[in-house]
Amino acid sequence: MIREMADLGFERVELSHGIRITLVPGILKAVEQGLVKVGSTHNFCPLPMGVFNAAPNFYQPSSPDSREREQWVRQTKKSIDFAAQVGASLLVCHLGSVRYFWLAPDRHMTAYLESHPDAVKSGDKAYGALVEKAFHKIRKTMVPYWRRTQEAVLGVLDYAEEKHVRLGLENRERFEELPIDADFPQFLASMPANSPAGYWHDAGHAHLKQGMGLIDHRRQLEDNAARLLGFHLHDVDAQGHDHQAIGTGTVDFEMLSGFFRPEHLFVIELSPRVTVDGVRASKARIESLLARIGPAARPPA
Repeated sequence: MIREMADLGFERVELSHGIRITLVPGILKAVEQGLVKVGSTHNFCPLPMGVFNAAPNFYQPSSPDSREREQWVRQTKKSIDFAAQVGASLLVCHLGSVRYFWLAPDRHMTAYLESHPDAVKSGDKAYGALVEKAFHKIRKTMVPYWRRTQEAVLGVLDYAEEKHVRLGLENRERFEELPIDADFPQFLASMPANSPAGYWHDAGHAHLKQGMGLIDHRRQLEDNAARLLGFHLHDVDAQGHDHQAIGTGTVDFEMLSGFFRPEHLFVIELSPRVTVDGVRASKARIESLLARIGPAARPPA
């Protein structure tokens, strides 16, 4: 696995939330041999015992179940340990979701958009009212979920700082996932001044939400630029499928590149279905954008 990425020209990699325990010895050997460097990992990495498929939300810090929240803290600390062991400087984290006993608050909004695909572009007032109603419902329900999430994150900050691993708190693509995008700046500002946590921007997720009229992609980056740590970079096709080869879809990478800084991490996050040529083209495209901010920019992983 590592050899394949190295042969594609990548000097650094992100180890994902699909890394099974059985893969760890080979990864450690590859790192020790200098085959690649690990720039970042993604919680949970490696996967908890008994879990064999990618499962970043297997435990959620927002859960009403205290045992699940304790497991999130425990497994996140284990992931921090592993990140430090392989020399990664950052762990990407998901932060839970709001759970509904019956029906999701965005169901009417989603159904309307499916039958009126131009609702966002046309400024459809009926759709706008459904969006506003959905946000009202989730904000009313989310209070205890969001409180638990914040407490859980605070519970791992000191450990991450001790291990010299930053936490990249990722924007999400699903309506019920936390944080609500508009809450990121206040959330990050509420943390201790020297907190190792910051904002991690997934370009595909933000693009999908912009297409639903939930956020403005540029504004999301502007609001979080001061705490921005890095990017997951992938394209989104006209049908709304993300993790596509960069340059084949509708994400505005020219706009995105205006927020690139030399100190950021850049991770190309593609579907396994993308061809080798698609991977190489994606790498070349991001490298051309990084060249504009100077030789100190980190190469993409």
